[in-house]
Amino acid sequence: MRTSVVSIVCGAVLLVLSAAVPAQEAAPLVYTAEIDGIIHPVAVEFIRGAVARADAAGAALLVISLRTPGGLADSTRDINTAIIQARTPVAVFVEPGGARAASAGFLITIAADIAAMAPGTHIGAAHPVSGSGETVDDTMSKKMVSDVAGYARTLAAQRKRNVELVELGVTESRTFTEVEALNAEPPLIDVVATDLADLLQQLDGRTITRFDGRTETLRTAGATLERVEQSWSQRVLGAIAHPQIAYLLLSLGILGLTIELWNPGAIFPGVVGGICLLLAFFALQVLPVSSAGVLLLLLGVVLLILEVKVTSFGLLAAGGVLSLFLGSLMLIDSPLPEMQIGLAFILPVVLGVSFLLLFLVRLAVQAQKQQSVTGVSGMVGEAGRALTAIEPGGRGSVQTRGEIWSATALEPIQQGDAVRVTAVSGLVLTVRPEAKFPAAGPEARATSAI
Repeated sequence: MRTSVVSIVCGAVLLVLSAAVPAQEAAPLVYTAEIDGIIHPVAVEFIRGAVARADAAGAALLVISLRTPGGLADSTRDINTAIIQARTPVAVFVEPGGARAASAGFLITIAADIAAMAPGTHIGAAHPVSGSGETVDDTMSKKMVSDVAGYARTLAAQRKRNVELVELGVTESRTFTEVEALNAEPPLIDVVATDLADLLQQLDGRTITRFDGRTETLRTAGATLERVEQSWSQRVLGAIAHPQIAYLLLSLGILGLTIELWNPGAIFPGVVGGICLLLAFFALQVLPVSSAGVLLLLLGVVLLILEVKVTSFGLLAAGGVLSLFLGSLMLIDSPLPEMQIGLAFILPVVLGVSFLLLFLVRLAVQAQKQQSVTGVSGMVGEAGRALTAIEPGGRGSVQTRGEIWSATALEPIQQGDAVRVTAVSGLVLTVRPEAKFPAAGPEARATSAI
């Protein structure tokens, strides 16, 4: 009884104390993610994962740091869909100073709940181009521009941003600095911030309108930051989808499969070459690739192979190297510097692949010209000894390579005579006396090589 009374009194005291001490709210949680490179399916997977994690944790905000020269239209739409459907408010922050969100990055910035830029950054230049890098006719070009412009206008209107300037960014490839974007009427962006801490400070207490029209007040003061990192597979695939890496994988893939075709059963070159080609094809799907560049690369390989088999006095080799070089220059068709392979990278790869192809093809041809040393054809020219006398046109026995064979001859051979095999017919050897076998001069060597 006494114990129960004490427990009740202690509980009451704790309730009074807890009521006297003001409740402390938990610090808001802000997730951050970073895109630095081309917009492609790997970036889509990463952003979807970041949105899902922020939603599951009940985060106050997801900040996407964006630096990109552009990317695929379908991937851009997928990222924007993830941003629009997110339960967590999403801010796209173009930073640090000197960065840009061009083309696809411009549309992603416009689609965000909060569009922010750092000083010295710019956005825009969202004119669509062919995904293959090839020139399209006027009708198709107009359709592409009209489609993207309509999509951009929809995003801008829903986000209450400057529809006219957004459309100019698509139709006329206009770009806008952070000052121009913020001072436009209505503005293109919401905030200019020096860094993430400044951005969170400016957003604290700001009321935003979500894509579906709901309003929400942000609480970001003293926020706990949680950084979303790319998975190992995303980092690998993201690195592969780079022009230089894709070009190197394509070159290694062609080289590996060529070696496997020359030497069937080697396995390792074929496996490595196949993997490299598959990875290269994945990367080339997200890059503006010129079909003419790919065909020139294949032509260069064919010409280098023919150089060893056809007497051209170096013309085929020169044509092959030139074709590889021109194909490498034309492989990625994009005006963006980030998308170019670069001459300093092309020259070593072209020269290295050309040398290896010529060297390996020459070895293969020399191996084919060598006299066989195994099997029935390898018996021709072998020395032996007659075990029995052999009359012209008759049969006898000879020993060669430690084996006893049936043999015939066109001239008489005595038992114990040294002989040499001149022909093989089934399991019967044709021999002649060693003394009458031609000397190993030029004619003899030519005959044995056939």
